Amino acid sequence: MPNCTTFLDANACNPEKTALIVPSTGESYTRADLLDRVCRVGRGLLDLGVGRGDRVCIYLDSSTEYLVSYFALWRIGAVAVPTNRVYRESEVLYAVRDAGAVAVITDAEGATLVDRIRDQAPSLRHVVAVGGEAAGATPWADLLRAPADCRAVHCRFDDLCQIQYTSGTTGKPKGAMLTHGNWIAAMDAERDVLRITDTDVYLGIYPMGHVGLSWGIAALRAGGTYVVMERFELDRYLDLAREYRATIVAGMPPVIHSLIQTPPGTETALATARAMISGGGPLTPGVWKPFHERFGIPVVNAYGLSETVVVGTGTAIRPEHYATADEFRSVGTPVGFSEVKIVDAGDPAQELGPGEDGEIALRGPGVALGYWQMPEETAAVFLPDGWFLTGDVGHLDADGMLYITDRKKDMIVMSGWKVYPTEVEDVLVQHPGVRDAAVFGCTDEHRGEVPVAVVVPAGDSISPDEIVAFARERLAGYKVPRRIIIAGEIPRVNGWKLLRKRLREEYCGAGGA
Repeated sequence: MPNCTTFLDANACNPEKTALIVPSTGESYTRADLLDRVCRVGRGLLDLGVGRGDRVCIYLDSSTEYLVSYFALWRIGAVAVPTNRVYRESEVLYAVRDAGAVAVITDAEGATLVDRIRDQAPSLRHVVAVGGEAAGATPWADLLRAPADCRAVHCRFDDLCQIQYTSGTTGKPKGAMLTHGNWIAAMDAERDVLRITDTDVYLGIYPMGHVGLSWGIAALRAGGTYVVMERFELDRYLDLAREYRATIVAGMPPVIHSLIQTPPGTETALATARAMISGGGPLTPGVWKPFHERFGIPVVNAYGLSETVVVGTGTAIRPEHYATADEFRSVGTPVGFSEVKIVDAGDPAQELGPGEDGEIALRGPGVALGYWQMPEETAAVFLPDGWFLTGDVGHLDADGMLYITDRKKDMIVMSGWKVYPTEVEDVLVQHPGVRDAAVFGCTDEHRGEVPVAVVVPAGDSISPDEIVAFARERLAGYKVPRRIIIAGEIPRVNGWKLLRKRLREEYCGAGGA
């Protein structure tokens, strides 16, 4: 089984074709340029002593350096541990310590943060700093001066190449162990879903610390051009789509909701787009129908998880499904070599029939090996016969179309990002003015869901603004509750089991948050 970066070598046989464009920095890379940078950084990491099986944390904004870091680490047989640049100190420390990372690739500011946690992370030997000087750090520029003679390490299907942290049922992030085979399956499946060719231009908005990056890598695999947008901003998104004549555009329910509210004439910016990706939550008829009728762009609604590299093993609804899925509540049928079934939530051995709600199970080549250093959690959802229990609840219709109706877990999904309530609650109750806290999700038309918190003060009253400020210092921005409710008590069974459903019913209302 080849290394999952060898497609870069194959593509470089047509060296002058543009592969990557980063408009915010004015960068543009041909296929040959991209391979050259990957090889140099890979060789530079080897020279630092990073080798096969070593875990390396990436703590950067979405950028050329982030993408090159992935490829370089995979190429030398090391293991990428992606994080989000908005993570706070405790979140970075958790990833570094849990993964046993030997190095962190970050920027100068991030290197300062890493320096503060270094004495708590005994495995950490190196820090690589992009774009500036940092005491005790190896400059990224030094890696780029290494020779470009880094042939891809031979790998097997099940050789680990990534630890992707995702929230878990305990509230502690779990590291999904992704392999070279998982990534090869994902590139192939996503290329198939979108029918990507070397003439396509993909405008990507998904953060590179998220498995949604796989759509951009699939575009590169097919020989297309990947245009990177670090953060979604509507006007800029439309400008980039127009300027680069994007043929495939990334989206999600909030993006589509924003587009249908734009003034007449906006359609011209997306005139070259032949498909839009959506994920991170079901599309409601009130969002997808106006978009499809006005813009005429087929929406490919995909379903997958970090543990499956999106649709490396998953489902997608495509234009050919529209005639039988007019409501668009479906997330489609299995992609590539994926399988899906519905099982009884209390007894996974019992498969349910069409129309019966149960837990969604997936099986296929994109399913992770399990969770890093969590054997019990792995055994609970990665079954011996290859099925992965997603924790999502849904049903299959008579045509085999999958519908998601609820989540077994209390996970909140906001704009595709997962927020685990327990993690947020653990932070809120650290405030000396908070006696008790409960976090839950309320429906939001724009973001799908938003986190909301009910807080019981300890003694004197406390202001919502003070709680939000406290949370922002300790949590990534997307995890911070969008609304704080001060209450005298929180409903619990026997004083301990939290009734989140009752909180949603009481505080969310028909219109959400």
